Amino acid sequence: MLFERIVSEGLAHNSYLIGSGSDAAVIDPRRDCGIYCTLARKNGMTIRHIFETHRNEDYVSGAPGLAGRCGAAIWHGAALPFAYGNPAREGDRFTLGGIEIEVIETPGHTGESISLVVRETSSGDTPLMIFSGDTLFAGAIARTDFFGRERDAEMAGLLYASITEKILPLGDGVILCPAHGAGSVCGENIADRPFTTAGYEKATNPLLRMGREAFVRQRVAARPYTPPYFRRMEVLNRDGAPLLPQNPAPPLLGPGETTALLAAGGIAIDIRSPTAFAAGHIPGSISIWENGLAGFLGWAVDYAAPLVIVDDVSSTPCRAVRSFLRLGFDNLAGILAGGFPAWAKAAGPVGTIGTCTVRQLKDRLDGEEPFFLLDVRDIRHWQDGGHIPGAHHLYAGEVPTRLSGIPETLPVVTICDAGFKGSFAASLLARAGYNDVTNVLGGMTAWYAAGLPAVR
Repeated sequence: MLFERIVSEGLAHNSYLIGSGSDAAVIDPRRDCGIYCTLARKNGMTIRHIFETHRNEDYVSGAPGLAGRCGAAIWHGAALPFAYGNPAREGDRFTLGGIEIEVIETPGHTGESISLVVRETSSGDTPLMIFSGDTLFAGAIARTDFFGRERDAEMAGLLYASITEKILPLGDGVILCPAHGAGSVCGENIADRPFTTAGYEKATNPLLRMGREAFVRQRVAARPYTPPYFRRMEVLNRDGAPLLPQNPAPPLLGPGETTALLAAGGIAIDIRSPTAFAAGHIPGSISIWENGLAGFLGWAVDYAAPLVIVDDVSSTPCRAVRSFLRLGFDNLAGILAGGFPAWAKAAGPVGTIGTCTVRQLKDRLDGEEPFFLLDVRDIRHWQDGGHIPGAHHLYAGEVPTRLSGIPETLPVVTICDAGFKGSFAASLLARAGYNDVTNVLGGMTAWYAAGLPAVR
């Protein structure tokens, strides 16, 4: 039996290739789908089926592109009218050599969510593993808030039934393969382990030890962050996203071409470190470190403005390009050739933002000059990890839509966990016209390392 887990960095997304004999299937493929064909060929297999456990919200599905490459059939849950593929219903079974995949309907996260139970045909009806999609994760469960507050309780009840009546009864030893790992926006506090089992989750996941009423109350009370790009992903993944070109690499742009693009409404996305960005950047650019693109690009820009990547020196930031394409940002117009140094050598205009250490921040707090300290961490870190007395909280992703709560008449100091989200927020403020912005280097990690006080 072939089993491969393919992790998409940044998104914390897991897709899978499973097969037996000469036949294989892919579960929840990403948009840059060549890896599945490569792995199948390497193992002498043909991809026969592509399963999507649900209409994904956080990335563009690669199912249409993969089907075009290998001729496989696409299968979705039947409760949503997808514009492509085929409906899969409770009890449908698919044979791949010596294994069988059975569809079970597990609504809750979305209405059409399905999970896929895998059995070895030589072992009778005993389940070996289950691909649980976004229904059940390691140490966490699905979010149920996509249908509005009026349906929260309904979806939470469906999720509870899907887990307790469909997944857990399969047996404690069943290997659970979720669609996301730690860091995904599709679940809260997902554990940092690649796999789990039904029995381990039943024994250790506190949400699964609740009764139905407490479970529903907990889900209704949860308010996870929802990046605005999710709405576009839902449409693309229901109707089918445009296929990637064979060579998706964007063109290299000189400083003059970049200037023209920005003058026409384009946006520069600066993927360098917070310190490099603070020292000098293209005015109006947005600071998103490379590993943070998947988590924050969709908060800051829309799908209309042409985008240009600004790096240090490299002219081929391949990982960054993949992040843009996986989120559906096909409006990536190019990469600044030679990076920011080329811009500086061409005498392009340069913006800066302030930086300070945590001890310098403490001195400012003890001084008499007023300023606005903005903590842009996740609300859980603010509440559970503590925060600086007098700080104001606003999650980094929400800064563009909640500027009215940030005074323009005071200096603004941003702080986060380690300085990266703080740089992102500071760049958004500078882009919005705030002219006295400082980012705290090292963030709250440095604050605690220095033994400075915090409150909960």
